[in-house]
Amino acid sequence: MKATITVKRNGEETSEIFELNPPSVIGRFDPAVGPIDVDLGPLPEGAYVSRKHAKITFEDGVWTLVDMGSSNGTFVLRDDFEKVEESALENETEFALGNARFVFRISEEAELPNDAVDEEAPETQEA
Repeated sequence: MKATITVKRNGEETSEIFELNPPSVIGRFDPAVGPIDVDLGPLPEGAYVSRKHAKITFEDGVWTLVDMGSSNGTFVLRDDFEKVEESALENETEFALGNARFVFRISEEAELPNDAVDEEAPETQEA
């Protein structure tokens, strides 16, 4: 299963979409800290994101957002934004890292092998 996070700015989703390959560390690249999976440094909101801010994992069929000891916090939108250390993510969940807002989306497309049977092919019956 695949997932993405889309940057939300001024209440609207942007065209800035990041694909996730769990476990995915989200933050800002810093040569002293090393590579990360999703680099938010180039975004205007990136200044409020820790170098290793949060991680999104997928285990036992559950997507999870985990704060990695960030300075400005990790928040999930429920009735209002709630600060979390860890939270399950569902499709369309909104969350914030510092003041950077995102929409989490699960891609329902199944990854089929190249030799998968075409579902629209007519079935044959033997008499």
